[in-house]
Amino acid sequence: MRSGGDNRGRLLLISLIVTALFLITLDLRGVQVITGLRNGSQSALSPVQSVAATIFRPVGNFFSDVTQLGRTRGEIERLKATNEKLRKELIDRKNADAELAKLKSVLDLAGTAKYKVVNAKVISLGSTSSFTQTITIDAGTNDGVRQNMTVITGLGLVGVVKISYPNSALVQLATDPAFKVGARVAGSQQIGILSGQGTSKAVLQLLDNQTTLKVGDVILARGSVNNRPFVPGVPIGQVTSVDNAAGAVTQTADIKLYVNFSALSTVAVVVSAPKEDPRDALVPRAPVPTPVPTVTIYAQPSESPAP
Repeated sequence: MRSGGDNRGRLLLISLIVTALFLITLDLRGVQVITGLRNGSQSALSPVQSVAATIFRPVGNFFSDVTQLGRTRGEIERLKATNEKLRKELIDRKNADAELAKLKSVLDLAGTAKYKVVNAKVISLGSTSSFTQTITIDAGTNDGVRQNMTVITGLGLVGVVKISYPNSALVQLATDPAFKVGARVAGSQQIGILSGQGTSKAVLQLLDNQTTLKVGDVILARGSVNNRPFVPGVPIGQVTSVDNAAGAVTQTADIKLYVNFSALSTVAVVVSAPKEDPRDALVPRAPVPTPVPTVTIYAQPSESPAP
């Protein structure tokens, strides 16, 4: 009995070996039997694979979403940093353009009057024991800036240098209540004294009452002996109202100063005046009114109705 069992085992083993060799031979010769067996096994396993994919797909998607979320957050942070950098560059560019425009206007005014100037930046605003409204600029004696020199912007008179240090200077503003400058009216050449009032307005008192001031008249600096502390011809402001009291010996007028003293950043110190008075050459040009567009309508006559 035992010998018969061994023989059957050997026979089964030989049959399996022969079958394997036979299938290998068919596969090498390109017979489609193997392909069919493979397809059959694949068809049999497809339902199982589908169930497994359905079960494990959410898990895979979760880990994929977590990874993608980390990348998205990193990209958002990079975009935020780039946006902040571009925003800062844009602000710096706008500030630089504004400063360049102010510097150009100063040079245009100085060039027209042939003033020799030293450009400076305002480094502080404040007051002293002697003056209530002053600025400090970053130019001093090392740059040729001395006491009692005129300070201007492209719009007109800012003030006068009161104290000069090696690398800075203290400037009394034209708005200071203690500020006074000899002034004249463009055109009529009437002269008077302009006094600061602590605001953007000043008061002009004429020395005679021969000619009537008018609203809109332009006031210029008259100039001082040897051009210190004031050079001639610098625009100061414009008349906004006039007090012509009956029987008054002199006239007074309110003057709107041209310079915006709350936004001073770039100024210039006049270190040398021209040989000739520029007279009215620096009178600001009147603004050109914007033309109002007109519309022309052409009427189309209608035909007369038939009787």
